[in-house]
Amino acid sequence: MRAVGHALKPSWAGLLAILLTGASSVQAVQMNIDDEHSIKAASKKVALNMMSYYTGMNPGDNPGNLPDPYYWWEAGAMFNALIDYWFYTGDDTWNDITQQGMLWQAGDNMAFMPNNQTKTEGNDDQAFWGFAALSAAERNFPNPPADKPQWLEMAQAVFNTQAARWDPSSCGGGLRWQIFTWNNGYTYKNTISTGGFFNIAARLAKYTGNTTYSQWAEKAWDWTSDVGFMTPDYHFWDGASDLDGCKKMNKIEWTYNSGVYLLGAANMWNLTEEPKWKNRVQGILDAGAVFFAEHPKDVLYERACETVNTCMVDQRSFKGYLARWMAATTQLAPFTYDQIMPKLKATGIAAAKSCSGGDDGTTCGMKWIDEKWDKTRDFGQQMAALEVIQSNLINRVAAPVTDDKGGTSKGNPDAGNVPKKPDPATLMRPITTADRAGAGILTVMMIIGIGGSAGWLCWD
Repeated sequence: MRAVGHALKPSWAGLLAILLTGASSVQAVQMNIDDEHSIKAASKKVALNMMSYYTGMNPGDNPGNLPDPYYWWEAGAMFNALIDYWFYTGDDTWNDITQQGMLWQAGDNMAFMPNNQTKTEGNDDQAFWGFAALSAAERNFPNPPADKPQWLEMAQAVFNTQAARWDPSSCGGGLRWQIFTWNNGYTYKNTISTGGFFNIAARLAKYTGNTTYSQWAEKAWDWTSDVGFMTPDYHFWDGASDLDGCKKMNKIEWTYNSGVYLLGAANMWNLTEEPKWKNRVQGILDAGAVFFAEHPKDVLYERACETVNTCMVDQRSFKGYLARWMAATTQLAPFTYDQIMPKLKATGIAAAKSCSGGDDGTTCGMKWIDEKWDKTRDFGQQMAALEVIQSNLINRVAAPVTDDKGGTSKGNPDAGNVPKKPDPATLMRPITTADRAGAGILTVMMIIGIGGSAGWLCWD
């Protein structure tokens, strides 16, 4: 395992891409947030650095996997960031790599449950790949060959497999963190797992118009509220063990929990125009103000760990997803635009300033509130910076397509419903760091650790 905080050896493709740009000297990220071409140029520099971590296209490597210490789910998030990057900038440099990795990891049932992850894959991990497939469908990302799984079909497969796991046997419903009983964390029901399912259901409802998806979105929302993972004023806790009926909440707020529900609610409002969904979107947005600093004003930070230097590998990427989903929300719920864009703008400027480290001056730090490189480097924080910088192009691109309004991806409502048992040979293989695909938010040991590192943020 490589120590966190040390640079990974860049892939040959990443180095080649840098060379092809003609960069022979330091090319620090400098950006004029009001200039489209400047934002695109800054996004490319940050993306080039991010892709230097990825080796999945190399001979002998598995497409769609990141090297240690990064988790499988984070590769799915990376492909979503690259789909966004293509859509915002028009640069197709990584389109082939994106399609290759996603098709490779789709698995036999197209639901992103490949044999190489069945020992440790969680519902939230699978959801992040489902998000990427949905983004590809919504943005008309180039479709795979006709004889391969299609983007919409993959997202529907993820939905179908997760709907089948809805578990009313404890806490009244919801999704467990882990899929398989043998995985640590199976007894934990967490907000991001059910929130991921809600997000996918709401976006499928919007894309297809199928009421089955909207009914499930309603069900997932109501359960999150009823169990207490979402407060009446729209703060989101991390989750709880089902061994005590989800009574003892882990009251830590992560940026991505707020974001995953925000975009789902925005899709439901856009689809239904029901006042309750407008109120919910506004409520989440207002409550999410806790993630934006006063000094410097409106700069996004991961308040549960960033200020005390305890953010773990996966948590270093979380705030990038909130930025991604806030940007998308402005298109689906335009009444949020004036509230969201100043935050994306201020954060984009600060994030770009943090991307001044490393030999080429494009390594991004974790603490954007420092407005300079904090001498750390990590794949997740590089991806997070890319997301918030390129999100400032959201007002220059078209809104998401749907099945009856410009969408070209083919669907299959029954996708993923073929029962699939894990390969016994896979289950016997020793677990490696790369196998540990769980989001790493909470195992029993982590609950104890977080109590010391971020417990001071728990609400009374």
